[in-house]
Amino acid sequence: MDNRKAMALMTDLYQLTMAQSYFQSGKFAPATFSLFIRAYPAHRGFFVAAGMHDVLRFLEEFAFDSAALDYLHAQRLFGDDFLDFLKRLRFTGDVRALPEGSLVFKDEPILEVTGPIIEAQIVETFIINQINLQTLIATKAARCVHSAAGRPLVDFSLRRTHGIDAGLKVARSSYLAGFSGTSNVLAGKLYGLPIVGTMAHSFVSSFESEIDAFRAFVASFPENSILLIDTYDTVEGARKAVQVAREMAARGQRLRGVRIDSGDLATLAHSVRRIFDDAGFHEVKIIGSGGLDEYDLEKLAKAGAPYDSYGVGTKMGVSGDAPWFDIAYKLVEYDNRSVLKLSTGKVSSPGRKQVFRFADGRGRFVRDVIALADEELADAQALLKQVMEQGRVTQPLPSLKEIREGFLSEFERLDESIKAIRDPATYPVEVSFRLRQLQETVERRIAQAH
Repeated sequence: MDNRKAMALMTDLYQLTMAQSYFQSGKFAPATFSLFIRAYPAHRGFFVAAGMHDVLRFLEEFAFDSAALDYLHAQRLFGDDFLDFLKRLRFTGDVRALPEGSLVFKDEPILEVTGPIIEAQIVETFIINQINLQTLIATKAARCVHSAAGRPLVDFSLRRTHGIDAGLKVARSSYLAGFSGTSNVLAGKLYGLPIVGTMAHSFVSSFESEIDAFRAFVASFPENSILLIDTYDTVEGARKAVQVAREMAARGQRLRGVRIDSGDLATLAHSVRRIFDDAGFHEVKIIGSGGLDEYDLEKLAKAGAPYDSYGVGTKMGVSGDAPWFDIAYKLVEYDNRSVLKLSTGKVSSPGRKQVFRFADGRGRFVRDVIALADEELADAQALLKQVMEQGRVTQPLPSLKEIREGFLSEFERLDESIKAIRDPATYPVEVSFRLRQLQETVERRIAQAH
């Protein structure tokens, strides 16, 4: 089975049962679906849009191969005429989306998909899956970078992410949001990320003595050694690392750094820094790790802990304090008729949309307006861009480096109160007059019909 074509089965069963019913009912008219996040998790004031590259690649390659169709036939749910239709099915629609790495706020469309309703419906599950995870992680990573107050961060999360694909996407999304590298070697190869690593406690404990482990490691990596010093006693480990650093200096080599992975990280960092400084090794870096997230990084920054960088793992890689978003992909237009959902607590807004962003004289973002797609608002930037037409990407996609640079530039323009790690201020997002009018009109139409 061609793995790319097998991805067409990466959907929920009800997408396919609805598709057959659309097919048998003769519903082939264009539909527009809008993807957005309904609410902020606790302590979130912004989101970082990510995952668009994977969505666009999936849409361009969308197809059912013979093995996929044989599998569906064996389920005895689908008619032969519908399966024959799926054999020829390709995505032929359009996509308008925020540039990957964009700041986005609740209720704002991250992307809109327009195409024959069967095509636009079947791809829903994959789109939500990719945008949800990658936006979730990019947002968490951005918060960590902000809290670290300028100190570089490295993704250490691979062993505890929720599967192989998640591990790769975490490495990419965290780099997009400002991380400096990853321990994930495959992600380094696939995405061109800097790869970073030190040693594990098992390496140290496999030797009879800690200093023997240190000597063995620096012998293998005389120009790139970072020693893990907390296997037994961190302060004593630092003193042994100093001894090894002296031995290296006598050979014309240099110890790059040490890592602390447990204990009172702030207090230990001060102690270790003094030990190296007193020995004249001011250039030896101290790396902190051990279950860190933005809340820990903020505390360490406020305490003035003398870390040069951090390894950030599990809590970032699974977005531990907010492991999911209330993300939705809702039909907003079918056959030129604006539609919406009125379910309690899950009301959607009708029509194709555009998001306009206003900035002040210093370039700082001050408010957004969600409007209809054909509106034009003066002195504002229209955020949703045409990225796909008739199933093909319209222009070369930016590199990950370009996406990262774009995000970092945008993030500088966001007010500090919105970036706050706890109880952030709410960024102003308004709805245009015409969109409010359309909402009221469609609600009245639905009330009269029901």
